[in-house]
Amino acid sequence: MSTPEPPPPAPPANKPAQPRNPLHGVTLEAMVVGLADYFGWDELGRQIPIRCFQIDPSVGSSLKFLRKTPWAREKVESLYLFMLRDQRRNAQN
Repeated sequence: MSTPEPPPPAPPANKPAQPRNPLHGVTLEAMVVGLADYFGWDELGRQIPIRCFQIDPSVGSSLKFLRKTPWAREKVESLYLFMLRDQRRNAQN
């Protein structure tokens, strides 16, 4: 009796590229650092009024909070997209 051969390994699933998604491949840390550099912590705390941006702000404390809080992360992503659009507009002028 011969044992049946196992099926060949499946080819790796190609994930569809997301060329039109500006957040694709951008980590939450990169967003927070970019926003803090662009706006500064004071303005960032005014734009998104959450304690991790207003009281003794740091990247670490912000990441800890944002990873647990989907509504706050959505606000950060939205402001990050606004920042990217603003940077593009300023570069064209």
